[in-house]
Amino acid sequence: MLRFIARRLIETIPVLIFMSMLVFSLIFFLPGDPVMGVLGPGMEIDDAAVAKMRDDLHLNDPIPVQYVAWAGKMLQGDFGRSVSSHQPVAHSIFERLPVSAYLAVYAIVVMLVIAVPLGVLAAVKRGTKWDLIASGISVLGLAVPGFWLAILMVLLLGVKVSWFPTSGYVSPFDNPFQSLRHLFLPAVALGAAGAGSLTRQLRSSMLEVLNEDYVRTARAKGLRGWTVLSRHALRNALIPSVTVLGLSLGNLLGGSLIIESIFLVPGVGSLLVNAIFTRDFPVVQAGTLMIAIMVVFINLGVDVLYGILDPRIN
Repeated sequence: MLRFIARRLIETIPVLIFMSMLVFSLIFFLPGDPVMGVLGPGMEIDDAAVAKMRDDLHLNDPIPVQYVAWAGKMLQGDFGRSVSSHQPVAHSIFERLPVSAYLAVYAIVVMLVIAVPLGVLAAVKRGTKWDLIASGISVLGLAVPGFWLAILMVLLLGVKVSWFPTSGYVSPFDNPFQSLRHLFLPAVALGAAGAGSLTRQLRSSMLEVLNEDYVRTARAKGLRGWTVLSRHALRNALIPSVTVLGLSLGNLLGGSLIIESIFLVPGVGSLLVNAIFTRDFPVVQAGTLMIAIMVVFINLGVDVLYGILDPRIN
């Protein structure tokens, strides 16, 4: 297993380098002078300040030299300073990162709570009304855009019946119950699409596994239905579903930008959206790189989980 993990870690190095190059190249897609994008629009800057900024950003150097200088600072944790708040970008991101991580974990729990029972039910009750209901719910989760579902839940569950708060954030360390209430709607909006994908994949995998010889043998030995499902069928059916779960985690990171802005959750997603509108390029660049790194390591975690579930993959 350690050898397998080490090999996967080595394989992620070129991926990380390529992703850093893509993020670095964002500055060259800015309209106009990149320096003005960093300093902020509408500011009266003299030529000396612009020249100093160009020198600090190594914009007068060849592009490979610029990339090496930028990557070196990133490796040292120096993400620059925010144009709008004038605070270190690293401080702004890591201050909000726990909020986004908490929301992502919440969304994953919601996703699993919805998908696993529905997927198993649809497979066990294949061809019945329960299969139709579970499949219909999964299709709705895939078809409905997350931002539209978020707005709909705000109107119905937040404004109409006032069951859940429509905005804000409460730390779980301050009030766990209120924290869960405040993030319930954004967690459902984030996890709905992933729950739909996972339900469909789990149903297909369960149908294949339930027809295997070892499942029929377990039933012939007189094992209870739940024991056969949990110990023999579900464990093996989860292996291909892990890929869908990993892709869903990556989608959670991307979807959090819009969802956090709708519900005013003070996470990295809302920070990036505000930075995009204010052209706070150091924040956009560092935040994008952070999300890219997290997606790469999520995929690494999926590979490792594959090896745990099925040792033959190692």
